[in-house]
Amino acid sequence: MRREDVPDGLANREAVEFAVTQPVAGVPLNERRVALISTAGLMHRGDKPFSIGATDYRILDMESDEDILMSHISTNFDRSGFVQDQNIAMPLDRLTEKAASGEIGSVARYHYSFMGASSPDTMQQAAEQLAKNLRDDEVDGLILVPV
Repeated sequence: MRREDVPDGLANREAVEFAVTQPVAGVPLNERRVALISTAGLMHRGDKPFSIGATDYRILDMESDEDILMSHISTNFDRSGFVQDQNIAMPLDRLTEKAASGEIGSVARYHYSFMGASSPDTMQQAAEQLAKNLRDDEVDGLILVPV
């Protein structure tokens, strides 16, 4: 997309500033329990679809028999890659392979998806709840899958 084609509402949007936090030491990668967080607006069949400006997330349960669907709200969002291979937006198969090979300790039961078009400065409450969920599931490694 050319710069002049970007709508003013997006082109002139101020970026949110976040405090710098220093990384902390942790267990080796081959001992970590890893979860994925996607911004592709994913959900299980039957979950509430995302709405415009959604600041919440959906929980993707590895033990669920329900299909994973994409409810991304943008009509311009290209879903063809996801239809061909869901690992494009939520690489659960690749993560499971990493656990099987011993590169990571284990795969978390729960993974998460947000609507990527949402403004991060309005997501504090969801982020705090998600952090609690991750602690409860003993996750100590995350992979962000921006889509």
